[in-house]
Amino acid sequence: MNKRLINKTAVYVQNELADAEGGHDWHHIKRVWINAQKIAENEDVDMEVVELAALLHDIADPKFHNGNEDIGPQTARNYLESTSLNEEKKDHVINIIKHMSFKNSLEEKTFGSNEMDVVQDADRLDAIGAIGIARAFNYGGFKNRIIFDSSIFPKINLTKEEYKNTSAPSINHFYEKLLLLKDKMNTTTGRKIAEKRHQFMLSFLEQFYEEVGVPDWIHS
Repeated sequence: MNKRLINKTAVYVQNELADAEGGHDWHHIKRVWINAQKIAENEDVDMEVVELAALLHDIADPKFHNGNEDIGPQTARNYLESTSLNEEKKDHVINIIKHMSFKNSLEEKTFGSNEMDVVQDADRLDAIGAIGIARAFNYGGFKNRIIFDSSIFPKINLTKEEYKNTSAPSINHFYEKLLLLKDKMNTTTGRKIAEKRHQFMLSFLEQFYEEVGVPDWIHS
């Protein structure tokens, strides 16, 4: 593996995301990068592809580019074309970036690899647990969404377009995505870590409902 390229890519991403929203900034990327390395220890993968995909997966998130799902893969492609990485690995990294998001899992799967399984799990782990809670409310604040409205129930089994266009309260996001991720993990390591984080979110929600005075809200 070309560690020089990996380090160069980390610097590039850190600079590109210097002004990014707090839940999708360099710190998010770094956590995913670390998660991916940990998960990959027990998987048969090309570590160069794993690390590059982890570093570049949110280089231009569609949420911050008017829903444009091409800009992220293209931005990553433009960067990789400036490197000595071979074409097969470039294509692999780009395919991971194109297909790994939660919203794309709401459609028929058209691409998969061991490397994507690792990076996808690493990214999903950063969406759950304590950090997932923090990120959910940070993004909700960024979008000026209300935290909770007991009259607006979560919509289960959203389509990709419904998920992309939702403006529901931040609490609803737990039911529409975050609490679903535990059962979508691909790897043994990812599932093990996800279980603990999932339970933390359930405890948080229980306490939240007690404090806002609607302990039976989701079941009513």
